[in-house]
Amino acid sequence: MFYLGELPLSSNIFCAPLAGCSDLPFRRMTARYRPGLIYCEMVKMDALVRNDPNTYRLLDYETEMHPIGAQLCGSKPQLAGPSAKIIEDLGFDVLDLNCGCPVDKVTKDGSGSGLLRNPDLIGEIISNMVAAVKIPVTVKIRIGWDFNQINCTEIVSIAEKAGAKAICVHGRTRSQGYKGPANWDYIRACKETAKTIKVIGNGDVMDAKSALALFESTGCDAILIARGTMGQPWIIEDVYRILAGQPPLIRTFLDYKQAVFEHFQHIVSYQNERKAVTDMRRVGCFYLKNGKGARKLREALNRSKSTAEIHQLLIEYPWEEIDFTATELLEPVLATD
Repeated sequence: MFYLGELPLSSNIFCAPLAGCSDLPFRRMTARYRPGLIYCEMVKMDALVRNDPNTYRLLDYETEMHPIGAQLCGSKPQLAGPSAKIIEDLGFDVLDLNCGCPVDKVTKDGSGSGLLRNPDLIGEIISNMVAAVKIPVTVKIRIGWDFNQINCTEIVSIAEKAGAKAICVHGRTRSQGYKGPANWDYIRACKETAKTIKVIGNGDVMDAKSALALFESTGCDAILIARGTMGQPWIIEDVYRILAGQPPLIRTFLDYKQAVFEHFQHIVSYQNERKAVTDMRRVGCFYLKNGKGARKLREALNRSKSTAEIHQLLIEYPWEEIDFTATELLEPVLATD
């Protein structure tokens, strides 16, 4: 059992919020493998308080997804309390502040990883959230804005003082984006700095072995799997197995076929026709990225014009021609987290 404040969680393996990826169908796939905590996509504070319907749709979840977390993005302390209260009233179990998203459209107003340049503001926002809600408040950061401004250990102390129950540290700077390896040494430094706040490690957990290595290298209290869940929702089960001293299961073309078809069905049941087609083109590439001989299927998915066409393709395609065990995992399509 793992605790965030007084909230008991079944494990310390969490699934990250992935902007543009971890929608309801995506979370249906990961939830079946029982992560300790699963997050919805990041939402903006100002959009939430003005009752933007598209923002609220990003927060859709189902009872079986509990414990469920929401992540807020914004740099206005006056919105922190009201938006946090909305999240709590929607039934979420955990609230996270995003200080890690590196994309320009988020950082231009000082939000996301833009907050790394103003650590005291991070503390003010967290304090306002903590004062407004009873659910645990956490924060996700990068190690710094760039290599000249690495301040993750300072932010650990600020977040702890402000009342955050956990801080997730992504081992890259904002300027790196997703390029180059994550530096886990800084995650370890954050863990050594922390007194009461839990430290969650994040970055380059693409399989069970890397999850184990992150724990062993940093001594972190929990891990947050982000891009590693894309196209392999069973990575959570793989991590549980390796932590228990068991080897991960070998996934064959039958496993991938079943997962792709199941994910497709979730998409069709949730999205309109046009959105379902575009989503499936993206999701299909996630699952097929490391399959030797999967190029024809990827191309066929990208040419598909309707869900009926995709359904027929998934049923009739000779999946046995794809070898998912012959190649190393390739770098997945990037997503903000």
